[in-house]
Amino acid sequence: MSATAERPSRAQQRKLELRQEIIDAAFDCFAERGYHATGIADIAARLGIGHGTFYRYFDNKRDIVDQVITQLIGRIAAALQNENAPEAVDSLAAYVDQAARIGEALGRILVGDPRVARMLLLEAPGIDPAMGDRVLDFFEGAATWTAAYLDHGVKGGYLRADLDVAGTATAINGMIFASALTGIRHPDAGYQRGLSEAIRRLMYDGIAARPSP
Repeated sequence: MSATAERPSRAQQRKLELRQEIIDAAFDCFAERGYHATGIADIAARLGIGHGTFYRYFDNKRDIVDQVITQLIGRIAAALQNENAPEAVDSLAAYVDQAARIGEALGRILVGDPRVARMLLLEAPGIDPAMGDRVLDFFEGAATWTAAYLDHGVKGGYLRADLDVAGTATAINGMIFASALTGIRHPDAGYQRGLSEAIRRLMYDGIAARPSP
């Protein structure tokens, strides 16, 4: 297949762009008004489109909120790839630098845009039981991601050999998500940098391997 054939047509590209614009508008509405208080009319009005256009892309409001949450989770997962993947480091110093990068990346996502924490941590769990389960699945998955970093450090010898990997991963994530929630009320960058540094200091003092006396 030629490169020309692989590229979407202008009409197809516009459809993809409009679909994303609808998702973005829904995210704005859900974060501002709440899921249950938002109607299809609110989302359509924000973009200046008709109901019929909306329904060409999404079945209903529940369908689009799934897409919103999928994209938010995807943004978080993307921050944990490449140089920020667990196997990308092999020393405590490199892990400290990596954790700082991850903290900055997650800060831009979860604190830099307070709508993200509001939607993911406050609004989504109360949409319905299925969405509540999906958010809980995300939290469990996030703990598994964090555990992979700790497990790699234990095996590499730069984190404590007796570390409770699963429990520590859950505790670290609890601090991260708690800081995201404080960002809703305290979005000040300086405040958040101090909080992030406090979390990192607590982590390293508690899990770094210590030389034998």
